[in-house]
Amino acid sequence: MKVYDLHCDVLYKLAKAESPMSFVDSPKLQASKKNLEAGEIALQVFAVFVSEGFPKEQLFLEAIRQIEFFHTEIVGKHDNIIPIYEWEQLKTLKDGQIGAVLSLEGLDMIGGDLYKLKLLLSHGVKLVGLTWNGANKVADGSFEESGTGLTPFGEEVLSLLNEQKVIVDVSHLSEQSFWDVLPKAKWLMASHSNSRTLCDSARNLNDKQINALIARNSPIHVVYYPPFINGAEKSVVGLEDLVKHIEHIVSLGGKHLIGLGSDFDGISEVILGLEDASKTQNLVMKLLETYTTEEVVGITSQNFERFVMGIS
Repeated sequence: MKVYDLHCDVLYKLAKAESPMSFVDSPKLQASKKNLEAGEIALQVFAVFVSEGFPKEQLFLEAIRQIEFFHTEIVGKHDNIIPIYEWEQLKTLKDGQIGAVLSLEGLDMIGGDLYKLKLLLSHGVKLVGLTWNGANKVADGSFEESGTGLTPFGEEVLSLLNEQKVIVDVSHLSEQSFWDVLPKAKWLMASHSNSRTLCDSARNLNDKQINALIARNSPIHVVYYPPFINGAEKSVVGLEDLVKHIEHIVSLGGKHLIGLGSDFDGISEVILGLEDASKTQNLVMKLLETYTTEEVVGITSQNFERFVMGIS
């Protein structure tokens, strides 16, 4: 069964590697081309992430470097990996092809310069998270406690994203930023977040936030990182534990909006039986124990496809 995965950090890992790393089959990559194909991933969103580990003066150039990796190493060398610049292209993907989408995870790299964001968007970015875990000139991240929320510059950023029909990703926003962004973003979603009711992490969404996204018809994609599933580090987490988060969001009325956002290559701990992208069909089989085939097709791909076909 084909799967759309709304978040991975392959670009960050490729760029960070001390020696050249093969996207094709490197054992160091959880979402290598080989693993994506084995897991029947039909759409993979590749995040540009430079919020951590780089001097401020190098952030923008590092973002450009990761985008170059996307164009050369991800889509440039492989005929079956198709860059998605318009969502309508999802309908034209053939069996065995993988759609590849660029996203931005945090806007630290633009500082307070809207022209830098325009340049990054010109490379085909379709999804933008305003922050990572800290604060920047746009908004506060999920682990920032200042309570500032969205800044005036952040409002300019949202206007540009709305104008260019770019989805705003709320997964790393602080709660104040979330509520500031909610009425101002034309299209928004959570690309990789779980239920805070089940796991009390600032990176997860509480029921009020989930209900607000459902009211906005905004997708909510669950993340595979164990500390965001059960809150405990270095503990065994199974597929059934992730499914509980799906079930909770479904119970709030989100069955038509639920989806998947692995965070592969951005996570050091993994779910038992879902250690990398090649194991994705194990999750599909687990979902089929609870949901009908039609419902699982919705979770794995159709919910998101239906949403983006409405962006106009």
